[in-house]
Amino acid sequence: MKIGVPREIKDNEARVGVTPAGVKALSEAGHTVLVETQAGAQSGFPDAEYQSAGAEIVGEAAAVWSSSETVVKVKEPIEKEYAFLREGLVLFTYLHLAPLQELTGKLLEAKVIGIAYETVRDRRGTLPLLTPMSEVAGRMSVQVGATYLEKERGGRGILLGGVPGVPPAHVTILGGGVVGTNAAKVALGFGAKVTIVDVNLNRLRELDDIFGGRVYTLASNSYNLAHVTQEADLVIGGVLIPGATAPRIVTRAMVAEMKKGAVIVDVAIDQGGCVETARPTSHSNPSFVVDGVVHYCVTNMPGAVPHTSTLALTNSTFPYLLRIANLGAREALRQDAGLAEGLNTWLGKLTYRGVGESQQRPWTPAASVVG
Repeated sequence: MKIGVPREIKDNEARVGVTPAGVKALSEAGHTVLVETQAGAQSGFPDAEYQSAGAEIVGEAAAVWSSSETVVKVKEPIEKEYAFLREGLVLFTYLHLAPLQELTGKLLEAKVIGIAYETVRDRRGTLPLLTPMSEVAGRMSVQVGATYLEKERGGRGILLGGVPGVPPAHVTILGGGVVGTNAAKVALGFGAKVTIVDVNLNRLRELDDIFGGRVYTLASNSYNLAHVTQEADLVIGGVLIPGATAPRIVTRAMVAEMKKGAVIVDVAIDQGGCVETARPTSHSNPSFVVDGVVHYCVTNMPGAVPHTSTLALTNSTFPYLLRIANLGAREALRQDAGLAEGLNTWLGKLTYRGVGESQQRPWTPAASVVG
């Protein structure tokens, strides 16, 4: 199989879909890997390493896309890449289609086989290709939040952990999943007061045990959310419904009652965000202010730490990529029901329920199209 690895062109996206180690393994398995020049440079992988591993370095993105049967990326195609989409192309990447009506339409129109990292499941029912980036984003969210609490960034001028005689900042984390758990670890390490809000009481019990009672846990409802956001210095949004639009559980009215100079980091923005006032931003222009509250809503947060993120991501994605290369997409999807959960589009058909319901589009179960 010919596998293409284009350079990411989303704003300040420095990750890469395959490392030289992955290229070597694919080459040894008899596959051809085309890597766009400088695709891995910002992640610490120069062209020379890819060449040594057996890759063919290609000068232009168009040539990578047109010559490859499978294209492996990190982020969803943006408008400049729509012209490269074509019938039968296998696209293996994060898609996050639920809030992206236009991209969904383009993938369906071009009859692309779109396999989304974020909806692939393993035998335990977890999301193995979403988890590593959720870990990175969760940990980063506290670093980012601490920076934006500084006065020069528009924040309240608060040190996250305080000092003796001065109380620490109050960090409220929405969602007790991978993002929330990792955010809590770092926030506690800073010395902050941490509250985790979740709808799942059993998960709150688990978190209470994990953190030895050092975090406050709170059942999620509109009353509690209004109270805890009003008290918070930093709110981290980590709510997830796999493959579907995130519920907007923090309303504009709640934001209006928050402290002036408080900070919101909405990690759920990839799926539309869990804060009503949130809108997607980029690393070039990462923040904005609503009602005196600083919002940081970058859709590719882990792209700021590309070396760590690329290694963490490809550790998880590569075994699936190798299976697709060895078996072909249809057979790989047939043999692995968890991989089939990642199928979002198939030759003009939408195949993921969460996207269909979010966009009110008809959808067809993946099992019925791959046979």
